[in-house]
This record gives sequence, structure tokens and C-alpha cells, in this order.
Amino acid sequence: MSAVRLCRRIMSPAWLTPIVLATSMTGTIAATPAYAGDLLVAPTRIVLDGPRGAEVVLSNVGKDVATYRVSLEIKRMTETGGLEEIPVEKANDIEKQMLSMVSYSPRRVTLQPNQPQIIRLAVRAPQGLADGEYRAHMLFRAIPPAQPPRPAAQPGQGVQIALIPIYGVTIPIIVRQGRLQAVGGLANPRIDRDPNGMSLLRMELSRKGNGSLFGEMQVYRQGTNQLLMSTRGVAIYPELTTRTVTLPITAAQATALRGPVTIRYVQDRDAGGATIAEVSAMLR
Repeated sequence: MSAVRLCRRIMSPAWLTPIVLATSMTGTIAATPAYAGDLLVAPTRIVLDGPRGAEVVLSNVGKDVATYRVSLEIKRMTETGGLEEIPVEKANDIEKQMLSMVSYSPRRVTLQPNQPQIIRLAVRAPQGLADGEYRAHMLFRAIPPAQPPRPAAQPGQGVQIALIPIYGVTIPIIVRQGRLQAVGGLANPRIDRDPNGMSLLRMELSRKGNGSLFGEMQVYRQGTNQLLMSTRGVAIYPELTTRTVTLPITAAQATALRGPVTIRYVQDRDAGGATIAEVSAMLR
């Protein structure tokens, strides 16, 4: 999906109305917690400007003592909305700059059941930092406890393998420098099915500018205020101009969505809820 194709999708359809957004310079924090196993992390997204710091609360909601390691990673969004980990040696200058100017502590914690721990972040932007959006992803990963030695397998019993799940949570840490702008657009909404027969609502989300977009996808019956469905936490990062948004829906939702609809991509409620982009379509 190239930048040329992005421009065509933004400018040619009459029903596509991109909205220019100037990014907020006050910083935003998404407060909804994220879970993985017995690990709870809140907030799930941090946006900072300048030297402002932030705190992330890590909680052990399980019944046993647990140890977690905290680290920063570089991840890039794929055209299907996934996140691909990038080795440091393959990171670009913006990504390496982000890793160098964010500090955090502690980096390893051991928590009793129902015990929280605050992870503190600080940003030290160098003099003359170029305007732009800088992003890394903070990973909170459980460290499995040491396992007692297992008796050797008896002859003829084959190999014994013990599988130990390792879970974690990743949240984006975004630093915005200077005044950023982003234009958003929506195109080609449709109802599809995955190979297992699950219904999906798909559309193309486009972005142009030097900032990311983050918000809520809302579907209304066309010409009314009847909200048919909504999904929060839909993002498109600066490394992409276009991505496919895929939203799983139930069979009942698929039936309700068929017909004329208006789909709005709006800022997250915590950021004010302004409309970023809107498209009307006939879903079949």
C-alpha cells in the first residue's frame, strides 16, 4: 500500500472526508487496563511531550508470587494492524533516538498476590531534537519460577517435555516533539468472513502527515443516531500510510450492519472525541 494509492483514496471518493487534526501538546494517557495471565497493566497507552514523565502501574492479580521484567522494544505496525518486533540493529534513526531518550525504573519486580508496583518513566530530549513523533513499546513479561528437577524418563517411556507459558503485555510509549498534523480517511467498508466462517467488518484506514492517529470506530445506521457497534483503540502509526482494519463481529451484528451505514473514526473519548474521518456505504 503506497503513498500514491493513499492520495487517490483520500481525494477521489466523494463520500470520503478527511479531517486535519493538530496533535495535542498536553499529553494523553489511556486509562483502560490490559490483562495477560495474572498480570494487569494500566494505562495501556502513553503520549508525552517534552520533559514530562509518566507512571505505569503493574499489578499481580494472581494467587502466587510473580516476577516481571520490564524492557523497551521497537515495533512497527504492519498493513494488517499487527506489530512486528524490530531488532535494534535494524532500527532507523528515529527509533534509536527514542530508545536513547526514555529512561524507566525499576526494570525487574517481584510482586506478592494483589500487590501493585509503579514503573516511572522520564523523557530527556536532546537539544535540537527534530519535530516528529517518537515511539517505543514497553514490554512487561512474566519470568516463570524455577522448576524443581524432574526424574529422568524410564527406558522405553520416550522424552518428557514440560511446557511453561510465558505471558506479557506491551504498551506504546509515544513522545511528540513540535507541532504535528495527521489527516485520516476511511474507504471500502465491507463485511467479510475469515477461513473459519467468522464474520468480519473490514475497511481501509489511511493516514497522511507526521503524526499517528488513535481513536474509536463507530458504525451508525445512515441518517440516524442509532449506534450499531463501536470499537476503541484503533491506531495507525507514522510508518504506515494505509492499513486494513479488521473487526470481528457476531452473526447478529453482521445482520444488523447490513444496509446503509455511516462509519466514523473519532478521537478517543479521553482526547475529546472529535471526528477524524467518516464514510457512508451500503453493507451487504
